[in-house]
Amino acid sequence: MEQPLAPYSVCNLAAVNLANVADKDHKRVDFDKLKQTVKTGVRMQDNVIDATPYFLEKNREQALGERRVGLGVMGLHDLLIYCETVYGSEEGNKLIDEIFETMATTAYRESIELAKEKGSFPFLVGKTEEETKELRQSFINTGYMKKMPEDIREGILEHGIRNSHLLTVAPTGSTGTMVGVSTGLEPYFSFSYFRSGRLGKFIEVKADIVNEYLSRNPEADPEKLPDWFISAMDLKPEAHADTQCVIQNWIDSSISKTVNAPKGYAVDQVQAVYERLYNGGAKGGTVYVDGSRDSQVLTLKAEENTFDDDSVATKTEEKKKVVLVDTISDLRSTDVTIGNEVGNTCPVCRKGKVKEIGGCNTCTNCNAQLKCGI
Repeated sequence: MEQPLAPYSVCNLAAVNLANVADKDHKRVDFDKLKQTVKTGVRMQDNVIDATPYFLEKNREQALGERRVGLGVMGLHDLLIYCETVYGSEEGNKLIDEIFETMATTAYRESIELAKEKGSFPFLVGKTEEETKELRQSFINTGYMKKMPEDIREGILEHGIRNSHLLTVAPTGSTGTMVGVSTGLEPYFSFSYFRSGRLGKFIEVKADIVNEYLSRNPEADPEKLPDWFISAMDLKPEAHADTQCVIQNWIDSSISKTVNAPKGYAVDQVQAVYERLYNGGAKGGTVYVDGSRDSQVLTLKAEENTFDDDSVATKTEEKKKVVLVDTISDLRSTDVTIGNEVGNTCPVCRKGKVKEIGGCNTCTNCNAQLKCGI
């Protein structure tokens, strides 16, 4: 859960599209643009608190009392790719640390400016001046605030702050997909997948950022993309966890993040990942072991994913494509030649037959759910 809430608390979420703050020509982050975007986001979200119609009086009192907002991100992996930096690497985590430190310090400075203009959030205002000073002193002595620059801590003591919380990282699955960037802080699950067309045929689709890279680098081999086009399943679970912990250092709420683990990952290995997250300062975490459910929306078809101790990931000789099974809209009942059009031969494993099981068209071999009428 990325936003722990008090009773009757509410939070309005927003996300900075980090892909838009890339200086693509110089392969770096435009930090000035990032700062201005964060300032605008904080002010917008603070205005939303006042503009929202609250159905319960207790919700209204809590929302106006703490003025909690959650500014997050999408497109983090896109930004790293534009900077030609590998997600999960030491260099990548160093850049990520700088990005989120900039976001955090900018958001808090802007919230202090809002407090100067409109007043601090009411729960930080006591009945007397002395009580207000005590509340502010307690606020800046929390573990998170002790990491903040001294000018921010002093600013809160003098002026208060407009919002009790400012940052969170939600999944942004729908919005990130809508604008064509990586969702939340996740790396891309895959850069190539298949979807059905109007004629029922499977068409290979490459992620927008791959097409953009190939258009800017026509000499590049689309089958051998640079290292910074690393996918979620190419990363060790430890690398996923470490990146989350770097970001958590600058997030006052929490983070939605999936640590992807390969098939066959043992219970004690999963436990070790959770311990790594805890020891690294994460407030929560999710570990998903590939194939641990009977069916899943994203699958690496016909591939067993395992990690060796001496390598990032053991890869099959031929890298398999990802099938987004929820995009398949036309399933017919006739047998077909594999690779032509959708029929009752499973397009995921190419072995089983598609049958209606429990209201869903399900493969009898790999259990992929291709279309559901429930």
